Amino acid sequence: MIRIAAAGDLHAGPDSVGRIRPGFDDLRDHADALLLAGDLTRTGTRDEAAVLAGELAGISIPVVAVLGNHDVHSDDRAGVTAELEGAGVTVLERSSHALRVGGTTVAVVGAKGFGGGFVGASGSEFGEPEMKSFMRATRSAAEDVQRLLATSTGDYRIALFHYAPVRDTVQGEPPEIFPFLGSYLLGEAADVGGADLVVHGHAHRGAEWGTTAGGVRVRNVAQAVLRRPYVVFNVGGDHPADEPPLQRPYDRPVSPRPAR
Repeated sequence: MIRIAAAGDLHAGPDSVGRIRPGFDDLRDHADALLLAGDLTRTGTRDEAAVLAGELAGISIPVVAVLGNHDVHSDDRAGVTAELEGAGVTVLERSSHALRVGGTTVAVVGAKGFGGGFVGASGSEFGEPEMKSFMRATRSAAEDVQRLLATSTGDYRIALFHYAPVRDTVQGEPPEIFPFLGSYLLGEAADVGGADLVVHGHAHRGAEWGTTAGGVRVRNVAQAVLRRPYVVFNVGGDHPADEPPLQRPYDRPVSPRPAR
């Protein structure tokens, strides 16, 4: 069994120094690896990423992350990634990483994802070039995730997104913004690719629990939803992800986070 901790939407900024790390201080007592589901910074600057890198430095378990929309706002994806990787974080974008603990391997396939909406209320690649480009970005990411999941050789497979793959976990947000919170195409990729668990963030006022149409467990791990620094899933044994998670070590709320 591998214990996977997860959190999203940390939104690190200049005033985050010394504030993020305490929430992860006893992480190694509860988890074998940490997944970060995007929006790691506020505006995607290298300086903000350096703050988070400092907070994560020295964590003695593997950390795997995807970027979110905040992290690409300043058009310095490479700089943000470099700062995080300098602290030992593996940053994924349409790529995969194998976590090995004991005799178990978990393949993590990560992508930021994008919006578009959910079944019955989704955009399509029709009409204006701008709409075609919008939806093509999501479809392309979903196709890559599906391929990577399907070809992964781990005992278990986790899809790590920033954007939501199902409507379930955005419930609580204004319906008018659902198309900007995620896409059903990401959920289809998880189903067809054979994911055992999907983890995402982004929907600060959404719900924690959901499932894809194919029955894959989906978890919104935005800290504003968790109201604690992280949550832990047990991957292995009879169930790929225990429901509810066996490890919920934090009850204290986290600080309010900036808007999406």
